[in-house]
Amino acid sequence: MPAMPPVPRADARRVTGSYLQPLLEAAQARGVTPSALADAAGLPAATLERLPDSLGAADYVRLLAAGAELADDPHFGLHVGERVRLGTYSVYGLILLSCRDFGQAFQQTLRYEQLAHDLGRSVLHLDGGQAQYEWVSNYPDGGRHLVESVFAGIRTFTTWLAGTALPAPQLGFTHAQQADGAEYARIFGALPRFGASANAAGFDAQLLGWPVPNADVGLYPVLQRHAEQLLRERGRDDDGVVARVHAAIIGNLAHDRVRLATIAEELKLSPRTLQRKLSEAGASFQQVLDQARYALAMDYLRQGGLSLVDIAFLLGYQEQSAFSHAFKEWSGVNPGAWRDSGHLRL
Repeated sequence: MPAMPPVPRADARRVTGSYLQPLLEAAQARGVTPSALADAAGLPAATLERLPDSLGAADYVRLLAAGAELADDPHFGLHVGERVRLGTYSVYGLILLSCRDFGQAFQQTLRYEQLAHDLGRSVLHLDGGQAQYEWVSNYPDGGRHLVESVFAGIRTFTTWLAGTALPAPQLGFTHAQQADGAEYARIFGALPRFGASANAAGFDAQLLGWPVPNADVGLYPVLQRHAEQLLRERGRDDDGVVARVHAAIIGNLAHDRVRLATIAEELKLSPRTLQRKLSEAGASFQQVLDQARYALAMDYLRQGGLSLVDIAFLLGYQEQSAFSHAFKEWSGVNPGAWRDSGHLRL
């Protein structure tokens, strides 16, 4: 009997719900509803009714293509990248805020990028006084919007992280130019070179020594240990319970529905089963709740239009004092002092 051909492995690669958020926002800004987007990408209509905890990476790539077509936007990938913010990058975004300089931030990206998505991987090349950041896509046939969204997101986030416009990189894309160059120049500071050998950005290596303004360097060891734990959990958390709980908490914080029993009911689990699953994944409900609140708190505090009372409410606290006490436990300073030290969004 001839040997049976191997069964193809299912694509288990994922993106987090937070990484999906900028795509949904860019589509909605152009009048494309989540249901229309899901339908065009061949996904069940209910897929995007609420922000999922995670989504198949291949589905994400299809959503990008569908969004560009439905929005009739030749620069859709760029506009997705422009909507990137701290929470987009999940836990490793917090690590970047604790780095002493951009060299350390790049190294953390190489290590922890997979905590946000499995779309591709970053590589940093050094050659004398020149550095080159390269992004290798796991979906080389996924279309130009994927690559352009990644690089626009990096440009948006690093500019925000630096607190000032960074020098324009020597940017190259492997795909051909298919849209007007003015939008590329606006976002990147210069027109990319199309038809390049790699999707990469070259820059002066001295930039790696630039300090990260207002970096909470004291938090770096704690955040790194947490990120390493999450990397280990990717192997143990087979049913994604930590990510599912995190997403459910985010969706219910402002409505004061973040008790263990409530989240368990939403996930169709008993409280005892949920506690057991979290324990098996190396986490607890309170840890996941605190991590979600801390990440959101830092993002909200950078928005000057939100008062501390507003932020406390959005995070599910009944009193501002309770929020202030918790934030000081997490960061070592109260939220007002943290904001006053220069962390406002520019």
